[in-house]
Amino acid sequence: MNAVAKIDDNVAELEMEAPTQPAATPVAVTPPVAPAPVAPRKKRRLGRFLLMVALPAALIAGGAYVWVTGGRYQETENANLQQAKVSIASDTAGRIVQVDIADNQSVKQGDVLFAIDPEPYRIALAQADAAVAGARLNVEQLRAAYSQATSQEKSDASEVGYAQSQYDRAADLSRKGINAKSSLDEARNDLDKAKQQLAVAQQGIVSAKAALGGNPDIETDKHPTVMAALAARDKAAYDLAQTTVKAPADGVISQASSFKVGQYVGSGTPLFSLVETGDTWIDANFKETQLTHMKPGQKAEIVVDTYPGRTFEAAVKAIGAGTGAEFSLLPAQNATGNWVKVTQRIPVRLELTDADAKMALRTGMSATVTVDTGVARGFPKIFGHATAGEH
Repeated sequence: MNAVAKIDDNVAELEMEAPTQPAATPVAVTPPVAPAPVAPRKKRRLGRFLLMVALPAALIAGGAYVWVTGGRYQETENANLQQAKVSIASDTAGRIVQVDIADNQSVKQGDVLFAIDPEPYRIALAQADAAVAGARLNVEQLRAAYSQATSQEKSDASEVGYAQSQYDRAADLSRKGINAKSSLDEARNDLDKAKQQLAVAQQGIVSAKAALGGNPDIETDKHPTVMAALAARDKAAYDLAQTTVKAPADGVISQASSFKVGQYVGSGTPLFSLVETGDTWIDANFKETQLTHMKPGQKAEIVVDTYPGRTFEAAVKAIGAGTGAEFSLLPAQNATGNWVKVTQRIPVRLELTDADAKMALRTGMSATVTVDTGVARGFPKIFGHATAGEH
């Protein structure tokens, strides 16, 4: 007992000597989470199988719906705007004395573009007027010659009558033996001369009548000579009028930067171009497989790259007569054994029906064309039944 008490005393002393420790903070213990129940393996496989089947089926169904209901609107990006380009040239040759245009300038129909020195053509017109007056004077002279030939024919006819009476008198006296034979011969000679002069006078009438166009009473300005002179005068007046060149239509001047005053131009030589803004169309190259239901008159929409947010209305005007390859300089030869079928493109011309769009567009712009054919693909024909999309 003493030993045990001694040990207890030692323990008490050691506890008194040891430093006081702070009380330990109680730790919160999270209760363990129960594991989720594991689905049966058979059910998981079934869900995965249904997902694998449903997703492709939905995609196939959606694609089939799009394909069946599609095809009504045929679209191509292979399209360009076109405008008529007129080469401006002068009908007369000469030196430029006036230029009223500049490159890329807008002009109206009838505006003066440039003028050629008109002085040489004024002189030519004056000469033509003089030629007309001379032709008219010549006709009057021919008419006077015809009158003179007619008078000469009458005079020669009278001479023939007188010579004939003289010959008859001489012949009667000769038969009676009163007149000598020499007198009869002289009378016969005078009669022959008179007849010859009458024949010459009659030929003169024919000639004078022919010079008057076969009609002695012809109007002076209807005579061929006068008509030719009048035509030459009209040509001279036309040439003078053509020294001032005007715009044939509304448009924009192009390629005129080097056209200046003082330049000599020849007749018919192209000088610059006029792009007609009032004549605008679209050439769209569709695949041959897109033309099954396309016809002239169908409505279309045009989107130009320059104005991506704006749509222009148009209509199909005509479908080309052949593919682009058929009208190329070197048509393709498909007679070889290594021929590969390639889908061809056929040009389709569309006419803008939006009048406000024509001034905002320029030739050569790229465009996207969508044509409403009014016919969807529909379901294939089965047992003679029509497709759902046919109209």
